Amino acid sequence: MTATWLKFAPWLMLVASNVFMTFAWYGHLKNKSLTLPLAIFSSWLIALPEYMLAVPANRLGHHVYSTAQLKTGQEVITLIVFTLFSYFYLGEALKLTTLLGFALIVGGAALVFFGK
Repeated sequence: MTATWLKFAPWLMLVASNVFMTFAWYGHLKNKSLTLPLAIFSSWLIALPEYMLAVPANRLGHHVYSTAQLKTGQEVITLIVFTLFSYFYLGEALKLTTLLGFALIVGGAALVFFGK
């Protein structure tokens, strides 16, 4: 595998896995008439592809990045995916305090990547 592929593929796979996981964890909130057992089961089925993407993404990524970098990068991806999901899918307003809090987390993540 090329070095370029090893640098970018894990992040693309982690973005896709986070989309699945966000729907698994929060998608049922849009349809609260769904019974809790059915919500749990359907969430579990949605989470399966998430694992099928996240595990190989971390395996590939570990050739290039430290475990701390992979985890921190995943957290930033999660915040971005979650923000877009809650705004566009759930129709929730984005509060300035939420965005500022997320920005502080992203700043902390930058320390993990660039604070050698």
